[in-house]
Amino acid sequence: MYIQNIATIIQKYKVLDTWLCMRRLSSFPQIQYFSTMTHKAKSVDIIPVDLLLSAYAGGYFPMSDPGSESVQWYYSDPAAVIPLDAWKIPRSLELFMKKSSWRITTDRDFPAVISGCSQRFNTWISNTIIRSYIHLHREGHAHSVEVWDEEKLIGGLYGVHLGGAFFGESMFHHTANASKVALAALLKNITTAKFTLLDIQMMTSVMKQFGAVSIDRSKYLQTLKITLDKKCVFPKIDNFAENFVH
Repeated sequence: MYIQNIATIIQKYKVLDTWLCMRRLSSFPQIQYFSTMTHKAKSVDIIPVDLLLSAYAGGYFPMSDPGSESVQWYYSDPAAVIPLDAWKIPRSLELFMKKSSWRITTDRDFPAVISGCSQRFNTWISNTIIRSYIHLHREGHAHSVEVWDEEKLIGGLYGVHLGGAFFGESMFHHTANASKVALAALLKNITTAKFTLLDIQMMTSVMKQFGAVSIDRSKYLQTLKITLDKKCVFPKIDNFAENFVH
């Protein structure tokens, strides 16, 4: 049901004023937006679940303008993914994890994770985005990975799950390596769960360390279409970091 024509969903909510209006943003050189919400922030408290899911199924994702509640929609071209048949853990991180006493969980505190991700300069994670993804999490479509030092949350990541795909949205850390440990745990567990796509939206030097590659949008959309037909269960995690490396 997630592969509905997104134009139909958009018409239903009447939240987008222009369909596929291309423009590059200098702050996100590899990302283009296609439309803008017309409602003012005060009248758009949450992005509807079916709009979010249909957008992801079509290869789009929302971001707010820094310092604003207005929501724009983007797609990556080329797309950035970590191949789930060819990922790797950086050697230095692997050695660190073998000695670590940190504990890794999933979905233990999604609100704290997305809040942690939003605590940065010029964040795109507005209150509207936070409310929307917490609601998406409660509906079972968004998940978090947490890293704990005893009972202190020191890092994590969150994203969206559809079919055999996980769309990584953001990571954060309060302690060095914590977000990387979360990513390593995510990679191992979604691979075991037979996921076939990890979309990371933007290529970074950190993602390259894990084997990330860029692919053209047409190939990405073909892969996404196949992946959405899979029925994968997002894995439950509650284990120590040392158990996620050989």
